[in-house]
Amino acid sequence: MSAVTPAPVVSIAYHSGYGHTAVVAEAVRAGAAAAGATVHLINVDGIGEAEWELLDGSDAIVFGSPTYMGTASGAFHVFAEATSKRWFGDVWQDKVAAGFTNSGSKSGDKLHTLQFFQTLAAQHGMSWVNLGLKPGWNSTTGSEFDLNRLGFFSGAAAQTNSDEGPEGVHKADLATAEHLGRRVADHTRVIVAGRAALLATAAV
Repeated sequence: MSAVTPAPVVSIAYHSGYGHTAVVAEAVRAGAAAAGATVHLINVDGIGEAEWELLDGSDAIVFGSPTYMGTASGAFHVFAEATSKRWFGDVWQDKVAAGFTNSGSKSGDKLHTLQFFQTLAAQHGMSWVNLGLKPGWNSTTGSEFDLNRLGFFSGAAAQTNSDEGPEGVHKADLATAEHLGRRVADHTRVIVAGRAALLATAAV
């Protein structure tokens, strides 16, 4: 009888300036939890040692930030620079990574923020999980309520009108974020199980 693979541990390291990105982070959390992962939501603004330890012990880390002036927020950049302590020791090597962002415009240079996350993950030697969805809302039969309505591939992108609060985050974008959370959890489970199988084989 085969051993049961432990639930993957997914941490969501995010910053939210006005609450919109926190709503998206919660959607990612819900998706990963629904797929059976143990999930930690970590606001990186003022992160403490206990939160760093949670990140270090995770199988996957999902980065999230609003897009401000064409890149991730200043608070997230401070966090990213602080991860250099982990970089020196290869602490996050071979963990799974993914990302999400929100801005007021439908494009809003969100791609640049996602690419920043990808580069950060690559510097740590992490394995990036993309959104895995075709673009929605790009035909006469499409709808603004399609998954991936904004047509991003690298990660989950959300758009919220600049004169609306967190309650204005689009439902389709939240569903897309939930999809990303499930996808990260599913991919991470495969990797965790594969490593366990390799270790078991090597021990024989």
